[in-house]
Amino acid sequence: MSTTRQHPPGDLGREPEGAGVGAHTDADARADAGVGASSDGSVERRWHTLSLRQVSGIVPTARDFARQALHEWGWLPASTADRRAAAEDVLLVVSELVTNACLHAEGPEEIRIGCTPKALRIEVVDGGAGQPAPRTPHRAWPGGHGMFIVQRLCLDWGVVRVPGEPGKTVWAELAAPA
Repeated sequence: MSTTRQHPPGDLGREPEGAGVGAHTDADARADAGVGASSDGSVERRWHTLSLRQVSGIVPTARDFARQALHEWGWLPASTADRRAAAEDVLLVVSELVTNACLHAEGPEEIRIGCTPKALRIEVVDGGAGQPAPRTPHRAWPGGHGMFIVQRLCLDWGVVRVPGEPGKTVWAELAAPA
């Protein structure tokens, strides 16, 4: 698991201020930007975006948003124990990333969730300058293990910063259920 690998946060940029919940594909974003569909035959990622500015109950709101996306993409209702576990992992990672932004980065600004047939990507945008890092769990220390949990559940995770701009995007990728 890497926090230094530079993965672009969806290549979509931000939605307009006040856009709220949005659902689109990478092709939609390219069309909006005047760019054609992918010529390399890569699978398009479907995205959902939710602004979390001035939302009360941020963590439950983010989990409900993720659950709704999972329903739309067919991850829920789960038909097998493996599919149920995969969906629960997504909801736990959403909770951990959003909680981390609340505790250490003055709150999240936005959550984006993107899905392909093979993986799901969660991105939480915040205005904080800190660098998330997993800590080794210790029984005597309550809390503080969110990024360790993310590291254990995800294929990969990391942080993307835009030079000259405040804040960051913390992202995590999970495998799609078999």
